[in-house]
Amino acid sequence: MSNEKGRPDEAELPPPPSVVPSGVTPIQESELLAKSTQKRLPMARSGPGMKGQKISLLTNHFQVKMPSSDGHFYQYSVKMAYEDGTVVETKGIGRKVLDKLHETYESELGGKQFAYDGEKTLFTLGDLPRKKLESVGRGGSPGEEDTNGDKKRFRRPQRSKTYKVELTYATKIPLQAITNALRGQDSEHFQEAVRVLDTILRQHAARQGCLLVRQSFFHNEPRNFTDIGGGVLGCRGFHSSFRATQGGLSLNIDVSTTMIVQPGPVIDFLTANQNVGDPNHIDWAKAKKTLKSLRVIARPSNMEFKIAGLSDKICGEQIFELKQRNGNGESQSVEITVYEYFVQHRNIKLKYSGDFPCINVGKPKRPTYFPIELCELVSLQRYTKSLSGLQRASLVEKSRQKPQERMRVLTDALKSSNYAADPLLKSSGILISNQFARVEGRVLQAPQLTVGHGENFSPRNGRWNFNNKELFQATDALKTWIIVNFSARVDMNMLTRDIVKCGKRKGMNISDPFKVFNENPQNRRSPALARVEKMMEAVKSGLPGPPQFILCILPEKKNCDVYGPWKKTNLADLGIVNQCIAPTRLNDQYLTNVLLKINAKVVGSRGWPSISRYRASVRTQSPKVEMIDGLFKPVPETHQDDGMIRDGVSESQFSQVLNIELDQIKEACKFLEEEWSPKFTLIVAQKNHHTKFFQDGSPDNVPPGTVVDNSICHPKNNDFYMCSHAGMIGTTRPTHYHVLLDEIGFSANDLQDLVHSLSYVYQRSTTAISVVAPICYAHLATTQIGQFMKFDDLSDTSSSQGGVTSAGSVPVPQLPRLHPKVCSSMFFC
Repeated sequence: MSNEKGRPDEAELPPPPSVVPSGVTPIQESELLAKSTQKRLPMARSGPGMKGQKISLLTNHFQVKMPSSDGHFYQYSVKMAYEDGTVVETKGIGRKVLDKLHETYESELGGKQFAYDGEKTLFTLGDLPRKKLESVGRGGSPGEEDTNGDKKRFRRPQRSKTYKVELTYATKIPLQAITNALRGQDSEHFQEAVRVLDTILRQHAARQGCLLVRQSFFHNEPRNFTDIGGGVLGCRGFHSSFRATQGGLSLNIDVSTTMIVQPGPVIDFLTANQNVGDPNHIDWAKAKKTLKSLRVIARPSNMEFKIAGLSDKICGEQIFELKQRNGNGESQSVEITVYEYFVQHRNIKLKYSGDFPCINVGKPKRPTYFPIELCELVSLQRYTKSLSGLQRASLVEKSRQKPQERMRVLTDALKSSNYAADPLLKSSGILISNQFARVEGRVLQAPQLTVGHGENFSPRNGRWNFNNKELFQATDALKTWIIVNFSARVDMNMLTRDIVKCGKRKGMNISDPFKVFNENPQNRRSPALARVEKMMEAVKSGLPGPPQFILCILPEKKNCDVYGPWKKTNLADLGIVNQCIAPTRLNDQYLTNVLLKINAKVVGSRGWPSISRYRASVRTQSPKVEMIDGLFKPVPETHQDDGMIRDGVSESQFSQVLNIELDQIKEACKFLEEEWSPKFTLIVAQKNHHTKFFQDGSPDNVPPGTVVDNSICHPKNNDFYMCSHAGMIGTTRPTHYHVLLDEIGFSANDLQDLVHSLSYVYQRSTTAISVVAPICYAHLATTQIGQFMKFDDLSDTSSSQGGVTSAGSVPVPQLPRLHPKVCSSMFFC
């Protein structure tokens, strides 16, 4: 199990499609958890592992000293409204209003400092003089004041807004809760107390003008920006959050990257975003969707607005009514175009706006138009659309940092944050160290691997040379296979010769391809689905029967439109095992990697202890639903279980896994064999965290096999960090393993050895990988099947295809099922 979201090591990318079963609503999810009677808790640590060579490491955790006093944080609910009672949308304005409230009523609030989350919750150290406080105020500088009981009204300059803020006492949270949790004691208020501290950090960053993305903070500094194409910039910042560890409370600081819109002229962003050299080629319908809700500064007033949309007509034709006074001083309205108004009445020269739509920053019934060339996008605005393959690759490449560089950046981030100056942290007595925490790790020995003819060998530095070695279990005969070629750049004679030759060296009995089908050049401009259909027509007419295997050569590797329809046609419709490649150059290493994938799809061992074969089951699910109801789904007509195991777990969901989903897995076992009650060891692997390890004084990453199960691990629960792979570029990201349940009874050494070994049996690679192989397979399966949804217009036909609708969610389309001939294969390899 994993909560890996498909992100590169350094970046916060939009997640890939989540593909798991549907049916449970968020409300049902909480009800199931409440009804659970067993209430299993994550198991406690039995002791540390002892195997391996000891190694001294530094980590990006900074020790936090807690005060010895028994103080309390007090929590208040925040309600904000205008004078007429209309509720204020606090996003973007809430912090400014609360800062003004604190400035104006500091004495009434007893001089208390706030920690405000920007929405509906506020914390103070100690209680406020009043449990309930109502105030009315205007933005701007204070003017004349009138006092009336608990309420104050003061006048502001014209056009400023009046806000009514109500603070209502909710609860109090003892600081002692953190100390108790650090001692391994159960503390019901621990999470709330840490939430207060994290809120203080967010507020501290907000006051420095940072963009806030959960617990990551991004400064408006061009040196932190990197262009990844398409009008999108990668913005480097840092993550900062408190963690309870065996060594006490620590502040975890790490480099973080998010995507922002390229600031500057709107027209420049659009040409880059749509990859057009000339603004005359901009797709304005697409631009309207892209620009909606972004913020711009409009010249010459330099006022900031949120984009509501674009005008229906171009600037030279868009008419509005302008009120003017005639010679008698009377007001009258005249119709005028937006272009004429700015050129003739405002004396602003416009170069090209007359032929383009206007930016609308007004209300639906009261539009306000600006020529597009007078509008510039504000900096630090998140770009939330999906990235292209090239953008993802560019972001990953430009985000990489060597270990020593990352340590330097983190040290600078801690200094620039200046948490010691935060008034609430200071008054709480909380002190944060500026030194990386020191931890002790162990380097486990790599497992022995077995290849053909029973030959054993040991990998070195997390990798091994496969030259002059045969596969442990190779496909015995690949005879009726074909090649389909969508590319014009590949030498087919060389490719087929080298595949057969390389396959024989690896122990694979591969015949020459039965036939090669080259795409008709006239079809290359057709839509992707049409290209696949025409190719399949040629294959069916040119063969006496279905082929055993198809090797497909794609026209390009990144963002290939043919890939999705091709995979769906083969896996769902025809049931043919296939492999796609897009070679830029052919050599022995490339062909070896391709053959490893091909062999895994046609051969695999289910015999203990050499198990290497996995089966994947894929479903769709509403994005609002977390828990799976399909772990056990018996189908009466077939007497089969149609359920599946989960992929994707965060720490807040551990209780669901232990108390609901585990029971369903056990029910599935009994369904397969009466009274079968196997013992379970339940481990969750997390890649989406911010802990890193460094070798003190060394420019290199930590060695493969490094495990840490002390100091920065959980004060009570059974968890450990492992760097099983060799980090060749960037900084190694360890995987964080949580042992929730162990009915089998592994020792710490045996369990860590098992996890380490499972990182060496990934069928597609001759290197150790960063997380155990079955998790990687799960992601490959979801990504590949997710391509089906990318190219099928399922949104319009979901109801006719049996789409599932759950409360509070949109209809969820049913995925095409895998063909019976391939559903048991490792089609995802």
